[in-house]
Amino acid sequence: MVALRGKEIDAFLSRPDPARPIILLYGPDAGLVRERAEALLASAVDDPSDPFSLVRLDGDELSAEPSRLIDEAMTVPLFGGRRAIRVRAGSRSFASGIDTLAEQNLKDCRIVIEAGELRPESPLRKACERARTAVAIGCYPDGERDLAKLIDDELRVSNLHIAPDARAALMALLGGDRQASRNELRKLTLYAHGGSEVTLDDVMAVVADASELKIDPIVDGAFAGKPDLVETEFAKAMIAGTYPGMIISAAQRQAAWLHKSALAVAEGTPVSTLFDSGFPRLHFSRKANVETALRNFSAARLVLVIEQLAAAALETRKQAAIAAAIAQRALLSIAVNAKRRG
Repeated sequence: MVALRGKEIDAFLSRPDPARPIILLYGPDAGLVRERAEALLASAVDDPSDPFSLVRLDGDELSAEPSRLIDEAMTVPLFGGRRAIRVRAGSRSFASGIDTLAEQNLKDCRIVIEAGELRPESPLRKACERARTAVAIGCYPDGERDLAKLIDDELRVSNLHIAPDARAALMALLGGDRQASRNELRKLTLYAHGGSEVTLDDVMAVVADASELKIDPIVDGAFAGKPDLVETEFAKAMIAGTYPGMIISAAQRQAAWLHKSALAVAEGTPVSTLFDSGFPRLHFSRKANVETALRNFSAARLVLVIEQLAAAALETRKQAAIAAAIAQRALLSIAVNAKRRG
């Protein structure tokens, strides 16, 4: 069985084994699957934009004619050179083509297969794990170490450092999808261009500036003490395909904003002025729920909520299979406890 894990994956990706030209990339992190596929293909051919060097196949079409994969892999380019095949797996199996291809002597041809989450008993995953000329690589949401490396790599390119509090906030906001995380980091580096250090204000201004309409009711309902609303809207978000970690990230941003607001109110700032200068502007439809949240939670209690959400964010990354249950439980807990004033 050839199913790579941990450091084995990094080693293989940095220097692919020519004896294992069939590579299956699968898992819930579609951005990471795509990023690794593109890197493997770029190193496999001289010109990825050349259709004679890089052939693209659809997995569902291959299921009707698995032999086509063998034909393409065994084809010798007219003008020589290396060749690669990119296969996007769908809902239909073409595992029989992998079984046959694994017995062939492939020369200068790499086959990269991209798939979503596959169970251990999936025919495609089983075919690649048992083949001596193939490897299967799971692509899961980044953990803390991976996120830290991603942040450092992106900031290093722009000669930027990051403040400790900004790093902590950024770690909580990223994860779930490698491509989305990298895009957010590139927006951040562009925003901070011209300076030397990324601050917490930079992070909250750029990475936190994406409150989606389908997420806002869940977060507002949690802090306003409306568990029924949380449950209903959370179910809608899951049907819409929203990643649970994104909802937790939105809740973390809201908790941080509420904490800052609660401190200001304690110092005498009227609640009505919080939605103007110095604080993020909210759509008028959200203000009533936010005012309720400020009445429900003191600054001290919000610190505990921030810690609770940080723990939930970490667990959603570590246990992707039950991320939805973890996120929903955390948000319902906040909603129920919001009724306890103080």
